[in-house]
Amino acid sequence: MHAMSALLGASDLHRIARDLFHLQVPWPEKVIRSLIVYVFLLAAIRVFGRRELGQLTAFDLIVLLTLSNILQNAMIGNDNSLLGGVIGAVVLLGVNFGVAWAVFRSRRLERLIEGAPKILIHDGVVQRDAMASEKLTEMDLVSAVRREGLERIEDVRLAVAEPNGLISVIPKAKG
Repeated sequence: MHAMSALLGASDLHRIARDLFHLQVPWPEKVIRSLIVYVFLLAAIRVFGRRELGQLTAFDLIVLLTLSNILQNAMIGNDNSLLGGVIGAVVLLGVNFGVAWAVFRSRRLERLIEGAPKILIHDGVVQRDAMASEKLTEMDLVSAVRREGLERIEDVRLAVAEPNGLISVIPKAKG
């Protein structure tokens, strides 16, 4: 520490410490901002679909990166301190842990937050309404079928859009 103070000077060290640890926004505001952003994201992903979770296209990635930058500014306000960032991160991680625990304990809350699986193909027949509600194209569906080693939609007994955004495919029995 003595070598650093000789190199930088006492006033520089004081400024650095202030910039790192002095909150420019009151900590309760930081907590409230973080909670609001978390709840907004939870609701937005639920409303706009699970596609963002399981099958990211280049466009989806651009939207998510831009969204994260916009919401980061909403979360931190006019505070660029290290302590402010740590408070925001701890709040997000804590709330996420709490939500995960609550979802684990309550089936009703799990359905509310994560949604329910939706059948996309049943006995080789595409369920168009389910595909539309999941905002999936036929190409998305065909791609999921091929990933399972199947060539045609008619070879699928069941394809399900899972709450995690992935598509599960169960082939028809051979024979």
